[in-house]
Amino acid sequence: MTDFDPAKDAINLSKHGVSARALVDLDIRTTFVDDRYDYGKIRHRAYGFIDGVAHCLTFTSRDARVAADQPATCNRKEMRRYAP
Repeated sequence: MTDFDPAKDAINLSKHGVSARALVDLDIRTTFVDDRYDYGKIRHRAYGFIDGVAHCLTFTSRDARVAADQPATCNRKEMRRYAP
């Protein structure tokens, strides 16, 4: 199950051009724990494609629910680094 916050989604859509609603179509190639910083919670990153366009999603997991933090398009360099 996924948490969805319409207000947060509107902000992300204007900032990154990606709606969390589109993430159901994300063809995930790799997922890993994002431990670059201390976020105060376990944060994950997923890389994959929606309609052939590379996307990155950061998310957390709470009580068997996924909370999408920042879906965004990503560049080829990121995809080569994280999802070869």
